[in-house]
Amino acid sequence: MTNPSPEIPVIAIDGPSASGKGTVAQLVAEKLGFHYLDSGALYRLLALAADKRGVSFDGEEALARLAEGLVIRFEGSEVWLDGEQVEDAIRTEECGNGASRIAAYPRVRAALLDLQRAFHKAPGLVADGRDMGSVVFPGAMLKIFLTASAEVRADRRYKQLMEKGTHANIAQILHDIRQRDERDSARSVAPLQKCADASLLDTSSMTIVEAVDEVLARFKQVCVR
Repeated sequence: MTNPSPEIPVIAIDGPSASGKGTVAQLVAEKLGFHYLDSGALYRLLALAADKRGVSFDGEEALARLAEGLVIRFEGSEVWLDGEQVEDAIRTEECGNGASRIAAYPRVRAALLDLQRAFHKAPGLVADGRDMGSVVFPGAMLKIFLTASAEVRADRRYKQLMEKGTHANIAQILHDIRQRDERDSARSVAPLQKCADASLLDTSSMTIVEAVDEVLARFKQVCVR
């Protein structure tokens, strides 16, 4: 198992589903010229691969073996699995719910740990997920727990899906978000929770630009300490 180099800065942004952490993290990475890790995409890719290959979401050992052999590639906003572009496929609610289920398995999380840490390269990394600051990059220079109310997150996800031309039911989205919050927070391994050394950022009443600026301001503060 590889350990992250303490000399290369990491900004770890954790938070619940649909909190906007992915968009914020990606924009912060672009502003700083850092690499970007969307850890949730890895679990979504595994869920998609399992579905395509008929691997049950109830089989922890089989899922862990599948995780170890994933052939994936990230190119800008494109995500590839086994030579196929799957960005749209992994962003569905069904795939997200599947990812949340399999992310509860200790063997699956262990199988994906080195893959996530491989993104830690100079000049720096912005990583978003559920356990970036607590497990994957515990020595991160800046840890942020980015959240918003369940209602605001449901509304954001609904608008996002509608913009893509995907039919969506906001009541169902809100129900799914609350279920995922409960499942992610209650799992025994790497549960979704704010680290003691992470700073809280509630974006319920913030725009994306405001949230990005706030993260950059906090990073600047820790850099001058």
